[in-house]
Amino acid sequence: VQLVESGGGLVQPGGSLRLSCVASGFTFSSYSMGWFRQAPGEEREFVAAISWDSITNYADSVKGRFTISRDNAKNTVNLQMNSLKPEDTAVYYCGRPSSSYNRYRPREYDYWGQGTQVTVSS
Repeated sequence: VQLVESGGGLVQPGGSLRLSCVASGFTFSSYSMGWFRQAPGEEREFVAAISWDSITNYADSVKGRFTISRDNAKNTVNLQMNSLKPEDTAVYYCGRPSSSYNRYRPREYDYWGQGTQVTVSS
C-alpha cells in the first residue's frame, strides 16, 4: 500500500488550496479514505473522511470550508480547502482505515502518506 500526497504550500488567509492523495496497492474503491492534520506539538486530528460510497464527514472546525472527494478511476482522494485560516496550518496526511466506512481516530487507520505541509500566513 502506498499513499502519496501533493498540493500543499504557503497561502494567505482567505485563500484556497487543493490537496490530492494518489493511492496504490489495494482496491481503492472498496475503502474509506481520510484526511488528518498535525500541527507542531499537537496530536494528529481528524479533518474529513469519505466512505466507499462517497458519504462524507467533516470536523466541525472545517465544515463549510473544506470538501473531500474521490475519483475511483484515478485512485485519488482530494481535499479542497477554501477560506483558509492561520489555524489550519499543519502537515496534512492522507490515510486508509481497515474499513469501507468512515473512521475518525488515527488508531483506526492502517496506512498513511508522508504528509504535505500547509502554511496559512500573510
